[in-house]
Amino acid sequence: MLYLLDTNVLIDAHYKFYPIDRIPEFWNWLLIYAQQQQVKIPHEIYEEILPGNKEDHLDHWLKDNKAALYLNETIDNISLNKVVNKYASDLNDKELESCGRDPFLIAYALRDTEERIIVTNEVSKPGRERANRHIPDVCKDLGISHCNTWQLIKRLNFKTSQFSQSL
Repeated sequence: MLYLLDTNVLIDAHYKFYPIDRIPEFWNWLLIYAQQQQVKIPHEIYEEILPGNKEDHLDHWLKDNKAALYLNETIDNISLNKVVNKYASDLNDKELESCGRDPFLIAYALRDTEERIIVTNEVSKPGRERANRHIPDVCKDLGISHCNTWQLIKRLNFKTSQFSQSL
């Protein structure tokens, strides 16, 4: 199974729950799964996290571990168009920009819906329309599995004790 991470997974983890300098075990755990080809970040998501004008622990961690984290694939335009059409078939330029990189993330998962899962902290909002649709709702329409950070932690069995030395 390949878990594709959304931007908010990494940002929320670092800034809200598991700061890299305070709980490095979480980040080591993610890196282990990235090295095993089970957790990846598509190019568009990687670029969204690193806008270029800031330097913090998350930026350094991403840059230092890019080789393991980076999903080395190019986007399939047919899949991308299929995803964008699930938002709306007639999105204008402003709406497309508002979607951000989400359609790209979903398009990478669409390549293999049996073996790829999107990890996002967005929650379903079925009443939202057009560019305001959330990842879980578009995934549902396309038959793509998704989970949040907490579900990923459970599925891949994260424990800080697995990285601790005996006291």
